[in-house]
Parts: sequence; C-alpha cells; structure tokens
Amino acid sequence: MEGLNAARTALYDGQLVGVPTETVYGLAADATNCEAVVRIYTVKNRPSFNPLIIHVSNLAMAHKYGQFNAIAEHLALAFWPGPLTLVVPLNDSSGISPVLTSDLKTIALRQPQGVMATLSELLQKPLAAPSANVSGKLSPTRASHVQDSLGDSVDVILDAGPCIVGLESTIIQIDDLGCFLLREGGIASEDIELILKQKFKSMNLKKKEGSIIAPGMLLSHYAPSKPLKLNVNSISINPKDALLAFGQQPIHEQTCVAVRNLSTSGNLVEAAKNLFAMLSELDKTDASSILVQPIPFEGLGAAVNDRLKRAASR
Repeated sequence: MEGLNAARTALYDGQLVGVPTETVYGLAADATNCEAVVRIYTVKNRPSFNPLIIHVSNLAMAHKYGQFNAIAEHLALAFWPGPLTLVVPLNDSSGISPVLTSDLKTIALRQPQGVMATLSELLQKPLAAPSANVSGKLSPTRASHVQDSLGDSVDVILDAGPCIVGLESTIIQIDDLGCFLLREGGIASEDIELILKQKFKSMNLKKKEGSIIAPGMLLSHYAPSKPLKLNVNSISINPKDALLAFGQQPIHEQTCVAVRNLSTSGNLVEAAKNLFAMLSELDKTDASSILVQPIPFEGLGAAVNDRLKRAASR
C-alpha cells in the first residue's frame, strides 16, 4: 500500500497515523511512547478514564503485555486475526504506560487483519489505536471520514477504501470470575459462545469494578450531530426527517429529505458494514433528525442496535 513506509516512519517518530482495519479506521500511535499516546487522548478529546485497545502483530506479541489463560488462548487462536478484543490481566513487566489502561490492572488486546498488524510487525511494537474520530462521534469507515473528523491533527492517513466489517471489535473480558461480554461488535456473541461452549457470565459480577472497564462502554457514543430516533415505522416519518431503512420497506425517496437502506435484502452483515457510512451521509443532509427503522437483535444485529442505542443517547 502506498504510504506504508511514511506511516511506519511517522509512528517511529511518535506521530499519529490514521490506519484502516477490517472494523473501522484507527488513530494509531506507538503504544510504548507515552507522549504519543497522550496525544491520542488530546486529539480525540477522549476522557482519560476510557482505556485504549492495543493492537499487536501476533499472539506472541500479545503474550508480552497480557496474561492469557486457557480460555483466552483458545479464543485468540479461534478468532485472531479478526474483530475480537480480549481484556486480560496486565503483565506487571509489560512496560505499558498506565495512560493506556486508565490505571486498570487489565489490558485490551487485539490482532487485527491487514495494515495495522503489518505496521505493528514492521515496528516490532504494539499500536494503541482507538477509532480515528473525535470522541463520541460517528466512527470512521473510510479515509475521508478520518480527514473530516480530525483533519490536520493526523500526520498520515492511509487509505484502503471502505472497511469490510464496519463495526468496532467485539470485546470480551476473561479473568478468574469467568468470561464476560463487554461490547457487541464485529463477531456475533453467539459465535463466540459456540467456541466457548458456554454462555457469557452476567455483567452484574463486574459492576463493582466500575462503569468503564473497557473501550466503547460509554452510554453516549458513536453519535451523529443530528438527533437519532430508533424503531420508527412509516407512519412516524416527517417530510423534514432523513430515514435509515432496513430490508424491503414501502417507503419512497420522496417521503423524506433523504433515505439510505442498510440492506434491502435484510442482510445484517451488510447492514453492519454500511451503518456508520450511511449515518454520516444522512448527517450531512438538511434533515432535522434521522429516523431508524427496526433492526433484528440477532447475529451482528445486536452490535448494530448497540451502536444505535448509544448514538441516540447523546
């Protein structure tokens, strides 16, 4: 890919790089460079209590920073490289700055597909990389989204076209209490439970640890600038609104300001891939609000509904 050497040099020099992954575009920095990591928080206006995901080139690198029990190892072998983040106990000798982990005793690790892992391998270092956008806003699934959101705050932006998954990674925490689903994402939770051969433990066991124990857990997140109204039907639509549709719906373009359909065939994988890009397009219209038709809560639909619920809570 053009710009790979420039991106590697920028990361080596402590700069920030917009990097495509299979999920969304990330704002990457050398995870061992504390000043570069602090700059991520500054550029994104990200709360300091919200930890970052650390991207590695392979499982061996992940072992340097986190403690993997048999379950964590099993999941990593089953789903890496891919859109699964594992929150595991932090190695005392990791050398990772507490800024990255928000002073937690755990670390969020992922081996992504594609360029992010390649850059990590070239540098022989892990990369801290939250989504490349202003904190709380729509996640970027195209290079142009990164430019629109962060502009000149990013030193290099690599363009690999639209992300193939389009939703952030699923986040699982694994510790002595069991296995917990912290965030729905690019791998359906049912598929992970199938590999685990067990259901996830109740999150009630985690409440004593605080409300934010992993990235992406803020109540208000992934939000467009316009108000978002969920689970609407054709009767609820105002001509001044924009519509995010799903499946075969008897609604025409002339009914409202603009219409985007996540998947006319009702395919939830396609809907996940299109979610942030279509919300971004509707957010740029003259509509007073964005209406969203119901989306099933099965498969990746659970992650799509999670993002929409948080987006509507702004």
